Amino acid sequence: MELKKVATESAPAAIGPYSQAIICGEMVFTSGQIPINPASGNIETTTIEEQAEQVMKNLGEVLKAAGSGFEKAVKTTCFLADMADFAAFNGVYAKYFTTNPARSCVAVKTLPKNVLVEVEVIATK
Repeated sequence: MELKKVATESAPAAIGPYSQAIICGEMVFTSGQIPINPASGNIETTTIEEQAEQVMKNLGEVLKAAGSGFEKAVKTTCFLADMADFAAFNGVYAKYFTTNPARSCVAVKTLPKNVLVEVEVIATK
């Protein structure tokens, strides 16, 4: 099956040897998005809510570039720097993932650039 790399300037460029997303057949696999503002290349937010909003904007742009969207999400994996942020994160998450895809949410010791949240998505086209 042919794999197609997804790249959009509307979301942060990969900061390592990976693609923003890969399309495999009718499935879209995004890389984890962190709250980098794609216009500046910087982390400009500090609260979990602000960072989650930027992550969702970034994911939305990657999904759009892949011919998909939040409503086509099948599975998400969410990484939090602090599980105490779970409820606040859910408040933002629920605004975007209204179809309630399957999900894993875990706390991790450290995320890239010391951000508070990272999210990846598997979706259909």
